[in-house]
This record gives sequence, structure tokens and C-alpha cells, in this order.
Amino acid sequence: MTKMIRRRALVAAAGALAVPMLARHGWAQGAYPGSKTVRVVVPFAAGGTTDLLGRIVAQILTESLGGTFVVDNKTGAGGNVGAELVAKSPPDGMTLLLGTTGTAVTNQYLYKTMPYDSVKSFAPVALVGEVANVLAVHPSFPAKTLKEFADYCKAQGPNKVSYGSPAVGGTGHLAMEYLSSLAGIRLEHVVYRGSSLVMKDLLAGHILDTMDNLPPYLQHIQSGALRALGVSSAKRWFAAPEVPTIAEQGYAGFDAAPWWYVAVPAGTPPEIVAKLSEEIVKGIKSEAMIKKIRDAGASELPGDAAALTKHMVSENVKWKKVIDAAKLEPQ
Repeated sequence: MTKMIRRRALVAAAGALAVPMLARHGWAQGAYPGSKTVRVVVPFAAGGTTDLLGRIVAQILTESLGGTFVVDNKTGAGGNVGAELVAKSPPDGMTLLLGTTGTAVTNQYLYKTMPYDSVKSFAPVALVGEVANVLAVHPSFPAKTLKEFADYCKAQGPNKVSYGSPAVGGTGHLAMEYLSSLAGIRLEHVVYRGSSLVMKDLLAGHILDTMDNLPPYLQHIQSGALRALGVSSAKRWFAAPEVPTIAEQGYAGFDAAPWWYVAVPAGTPPEIVAKLSEEIVKGIKSEAMIKKIRDAGASELPGDAAALTKHMVSENVKWKKVIDAAKLEPQ
């Protein structure tokens, strides 16, 4: 009898200690997230692919966890403004980041000062999706294959062939620098203020080639107004299966597909991280969400917290090497 009373007392005491801890995280009265509204911070403007993926993640979590997950667009500094907001939020599962390759990896090498630590400030949750870059040329460009493109650029000499992209340090710029380092060529980078301006000049023949996110260019490639020499993803792109990858054209292992992920502030309870990871991965694998992601111009890339952590490590190694080789100075 004495042992039973003591055991009950210990259980009761443990429960009493647990309640304040749970209460600090805002979900003492039920399973996470309880009745509170969870913010999914998207560090880019509404309407773009990052925003659309943020809304897909919010829908997945709202439907699976029974709470309310809403997108909050916080733009600026290549995603750093939104990422900083999440990094400095309470680690209670109430603020999530829908981040990009930039916020996870490349920004730390491109900005002189960073308002957060790309690794230490966050707990990785899940991989979400990716998009291919495309090396596209005007029909007048004297190359019909990637090999011919590289040979032509070599013959012209360093910086004699130019290409357009929407940003210094953007995924198109870095993908071209990556390819250039492997191919032994050097191109002149013409920077535009957005993909729409790149595409306008490319279609008009004012510039003859670009490396940029594939989706906006797809209709012009399919119509013959532009020629695609290769996609930067590891596999052929679902919406353009006729376009070979750069990897299969003599550059084995080449993968420069921008990607998206979910993270939370460092110190978030592991049980919340695990639950978010489980539900996001499960949701992204569903046929309905795969269609939504592909309709947004991206491709599904489901991966749990461990897979995201491993991916970030390998991407850090790759992009630091590319940025160092390109001698890109932090701005």
C-alpha cells in the first residue's frame, strides 16, 4: 500500500511539473498547436513561388493538426528580414520559416553582416520543394547543345560571352558560376532587376543566353522562341522531360536546383519539431499537394528534419566553394 501511494504521489508530482512547462509553450490545454494561430513566415512577397509554397505548408498543417496556420510575408535583404524575425521569435512552435537556399546557405557568404546564424539560430524541420534553373539561349546563339555552348565560350575567350540573370548572388547567377567553373569558361554577368526583364531582352535578342528559374521560360522554350540547353536539377524536369540535365551532358553530379524548407527557432521542443516534420512530409507526398506544388512551378522534395540537416551540410560545402571560386565579395 505504501509503495502504491508513493508511486501515485510521484506521478502526480511529475504531472504538476509538466503543466507549467507545457503552459510556457502555449499548449497546456491540448495537443500542439492548441487554439493559437501559428505564423508561417515567408520572406518574400505574396504571389511568388515561395509564397505559394508557404500557403501549401500552412494548408497541410492546418488540415493535419487542427490548428490555424497563416502565412505572414516579411520581405527584404534576400530573405534575411523574414528569417531574422523567426530566429528571434520565442521557441514555442508558434512561428515557422518557409525558407530558401539563400536563407539557409548562400546569404551568409553574400552579405557582410547577417542578423542570424544560418545553422545555430534554427531547428530544421523539413524539406518542401525545389525548382530547376535552365540554361536558355536565343535561337541565333551558335550552339544547340551544352557541349557546343562550352566550346563556343572557350573559343571566344574570357568574358567575351555575356549572359543575363535577375540578381548578383541569385540562384541563376550561382548556377552559371558553378557550371563555368566545371567547364573551364568565364562569362560576363549582366544583372537585371527581375526575370521578366531578362526574358524580354532574351526574346528580343539583346542578350543571347541566361541561367534562370525555368517556369517563366517554359512556354517560350516549348514554342521554339528560345532554346533550352540543359536544366540544373539532378533529374529531368517533370514539365520539360525533353530537356537534358546538365549532369547528363558531361558534368556528373551537377545539381543547382534552388530549394525550400521549413525551420523553427532553435530551442523549439523536439516533440513539436518532430510533429511538424512528420505532417509536412506526409502532406507533401499526397497526390493533392504534389499537384498544387507542381501547379506553382516547383517540384515536391519531401524530407524530414534529418534529411534537411544533411542537405544543408552538403549545400554549404558546394556553394561556399562556388562563391569562393567566383570571387564574389559580400555586399
